[in-house]
Amino acid sequence: MNLILLGPPGVGKGTQAKLLIDRFGIPQISTGDILRAAVKDLTPMGVKAKGFMDSGALVPDEVVIGIVEERLAQADCVPGFVLDGFPRTVGQADALKGVLSRMGRGIDHVVSLSVDQKELLTRLTGRRACAKCGAVYHVEFAPSKVSGVCDACSGELYQREDDKEATILNRLKVYDEQTAPLISYYQECGLLRSVDGLGTVDGVQSAILSQIQG
Repeated sequence: MNLILLGPPGVGKGTQAKLLIDRFGIPQISTGDILRAAVKDLTPMGVKAKGFMDSGALVPDEVVIGIVEERLAQADCVPGFVLDGFPRTVGQADALKGVLSRMGRGIDHVVSLSVDQKELLTRLTGRRACAKCGAVYHVEFAPSKVSGVCDACSGELYQREDDKEATILNRLKVYDEQTAPLISYYQECGLLRSVDGLGTVDGVQSAILSQIQG
């Protein structure tokens, strides 16, 4: 089964992806992870990417697509895969379609998770990290026993810059501008499966399974 997970930051894509890969025995493909792996392994596309990264430039789409193609060609992707965080734009979606077509493959389902902005802000701005050991908490959903103090090492908990409201609002704006158009793109392809991301982890997973197995 070949799946794409869509949704804004904080909607729960990573959590749901892990459940799906365990259930179906297929790999989760995150562009950040495979980019780092390609650079480390010095694959042909990894070497190209390293040149851009070393100079402080953004890795261009054609190189990212090449790294995705390298990863999809690996043996563990034969039974299927879960793409998490890719594609991010309609242009990348078109390129992915071409890559899969050359492989004689296609996408089976695109699961679009949605949660209102207020909930996303609650989820993301409430995260706190330990300055000493890096443990992560949430002021509402997973608080430490003593406010501001890490349970594991008694280190000070702090709010990371990328978890502050202004940063998150900007990330959501970028998502709305660049990635949200993929919803209509895949809807027109007949691949979109819309799922409410508000609820328990198991409840959302059940809703996803009913959409892709029904």
